Amino acid sequence: MAWRTPALAAEALDEGAVVKPECLQRTGSFKLRGAYNTVAQIDPDARAGGVCAGSSGNHAQAVALAARLHGVGAVILMPTDAAESKVAGTLALGAQVIRYDRYTEDREVLLAALAEARGLPVVHPYDDPRVMAGAGTLALELLEDAPGLQTLVVPVGGGGCIAGCATAADGRVRVVGVEPEAGDDVRRSLAAGERVRIDVPRTIADGLQIPTPGMHTFDVIRERVDEIVTVSDDEIVDAMRWAFETLKLVVEPSGAVGLAAVRAGRVSGECAGVVVTGGNVGLDRFRSLTA
Repeated sequence: MAWRTPALAAEALDEGAVVKPECLQRTGSFKLRGAYNTVAQIDPDARAGGVCAGSSGNHAQAVALAARLHGVGAVILMPTDAAESKVAGTLALGAQVIRYDRYTEDREVLLAALAEARGLPVVHPYDDPRVMAGAGTLALELLEDAPGLQTLVVPVGGGGCIAGCATAADGRVRVVGVEPEAGDDVRRSLAAGERVRIDVPRTIADGLQIPTPGMHTFDVIRERVDEIVTVSDDEIVDAMRWAFETLKLVVEPSGAVGLAAVRAGRVSGECAGVVVTGGNVGLDRFRSLTA
């Protein structure tokens, strides 16, 4: 199961600011919360032959561990340009990895075909109520540990984390999502009043390279999230460097977007709870980005 991660005071960020470091979670990201919750709820007979998923890395490792903890195998679709540290982590947890080109192939189509061909239940990375509910537990923990928070700042990819967190917060705080500038599909979708699809974004935030919000997550975001803001890749790198030097945390680009938004003034950091969703970045990549 997932660990309860601490709430870290971040006075250097702003007065009353608190960071939720899911980079310290098992498998290095918040994803285990939703993956474990989902695998646990799949009928044992249905999951006996294993489970499958598609992911650039964090969900892949989470599903691999969740499957192993339930005594079954996992088959994961991962893009050819996935971080090798994430691929290695997934393989080390016993999963089979199948590669695909995220820029020319549709992961959802490939995943559906894989699930049908092998008879495996899918553990979706975000568009599943069980995944959203699992992710929401981090918000419950944070609001218990830091009851004075006024804002919750959450990275947004497919929307599973922010949908779960906003549901768990239940109107007690303002909820702000953060996307990379190149991948603002959720912000565009909210402006259009319907899900918008963009090209797979080119950004260092590999975990947020989603072209359209999930069908289920978008409904929750539209109802419960107050605002979506964006940050540049340069601002993400600045936040990674700041987290390392100030909080002593190694944060991957996707996990740093909330910190980037506060540091860039897109969101007030006063009494804000900032979710750091993951820290799965290899030494060479971290060094090349932050040097």
